[in-house]
Parts: sequence; structure tokens; C-alpha cells
Amino acid sequence: MRKKKAIVSACLLGEMVRYDGTTKANSGVIEALKEYEIIPFCPEDPVMGTPRERVSVVMADDEYKVIIDKSRIEVTTALKRQTQKMIEAHPDADIIVLKSKSPSCGLGTTPILNGEGDEVKKGNGVAADLFIEKFPGKVFDENSVVC
Repeated sequence: MRKKKAIVSACLLGEMVRYDGTTKANSGVIEALKEYEIIPFCPEDPVMGTPRERVSVVMADDEYKVIIDKSRIEVTTALKRQTQKMIEAHPDADIIVLKSKSPSCGLGTTPILNGEGDEVKKGNGVAADLFIEKFPGKVFDENSVVC
């Protein structure tokens, strides 16, 4: 029998991949998934490196775009590409656990900004949307993980 697979935001596992080179290690997530094969995931690190400038999700032209805050470079497509690679590499994942409030991984907790930088609502990160589409009912954040 194969071990169940969990794709998990790498920062929750203690990897130093956040924009500022830190982690958001979560012992509860690690404990909850101890029987799983853990597959770390961070779409931002391979695209922009660590440390890196912060990014934000901005509503522009009726769609969400991920923009590097200072340089204003759009990285939406690159982040989606990294997420798609993960999905293609692990189509049999049993659970996905993502970091809340992340521009890539947040589930209904990501600040969505207007063009002036004001928050207009909360939504999903770009990676979260792709995971939800591919793995309906299997995507959680660190505050709602159920095994």
C-alpha cells in the first residue's frame, strides 16, 4: 500500500523560503501529516529566489495579477507555471496544505489590492486557485488542515 502524499507549503515545514528568508514552521501541521509522504512546495522561491521583494495580488483588468511591490514586475504566469509543474509531478496527491494569507497560497485569506495598493477584499492566492481546481475538497490551510 502506498503512503499518502501531502503537498505542503515549504515555509510551514520549516524551510527558509519566505520573502524575508524566514520560515513559518508549524508543528501542528507537521504532526498532523506525520503518516504522509511530504512534498514541500513554494512557487515563489524558484521564480524570485530567497530573500526577495514582497509581492501582492492586485486586481487589474478584471483579473488577479501578482506584482512585485517595488519593481512592479508581474510574476503571475511564472508562479502559475511552478504550481502547474507541482500538480503534474504529483497528480495523485491526497491533501494539499497551504500557508494562509500568502499571495501564492492563501485560501480566502490573501489580501487583494486595487491599483492604488488598498485592500479591496480577501481572496485566494494564484497557486491556491490552481490546486482547488485540480484537487477539489483536498486543499486546506494550516488553520483548517484535516487528515
